[in-house]
Amino acid sequence: MNDETGFRQFVNARWPALVQSAYLVTLDRGIAEDCVQEALTRVHRRWRRVAVDNPEAYVRKAVLNAALSWRRKRRLREVPLEHAGSPRADDPVSLSMLDADDQLVAALRSLPPQMRAAVVLRYLEDRSESETAQLLGCSVGAVKSASSRGIARLRTALGEPGPPAPPPRAELIDPEGPQSQMFRFVEGTR
Repeated sequence: MNDETGFRQFVNARWPALVQSAYLVTLDRGIAEDCVQEALTRVHRRWRRVAVDNPEAYVRKAVLNAALSWRRKRRLREVPLEHAGSPRADDPVSLSMLDADDQLVAALRSLPPQMRAAVVLRYLEDRSESETAQLLGCSVGAVKSASSRGIARLRTALGEPGPPAPPPRAELIDPEGPQSQMFRFVEGTR
């Protein structure tokens, strides 16, 4: 099997998952497809070297980078033609997250791109912290922080209660020496 055939097979097999990942980061199907195409164009030039190691990880990182940086690119505004019908979201590819609740999509849009990517990779794609950190090119601690803050923002935006407050803790106070021990309850965390 030559390199071109291997690349085509990889693209055919992974296209839906790559577009879904980009969509969850950009929240726009057209932009997501553009990001995947751009990333695959770049990967195609290096396919001989990429195919040897772990092409899935390399391509996912390229797609994620393209999706995170799509805003930085200068592009012409597209104006939809009124007489042209809108393409259906599931025409060529069926993406399960396109059926997501409108409130969730709006809440995801409110997150900064890096935080949104961390939440999407960790919770919607069920990736590990270390795998997410590798894809985002940051530390595991940064992934934990971004994920935690992102989930908290999503809960607030969706009107869900946050985690329960910790129970009050008792502190030993000694106002008059060792014979008289008293406890007081203090709100908050340690």
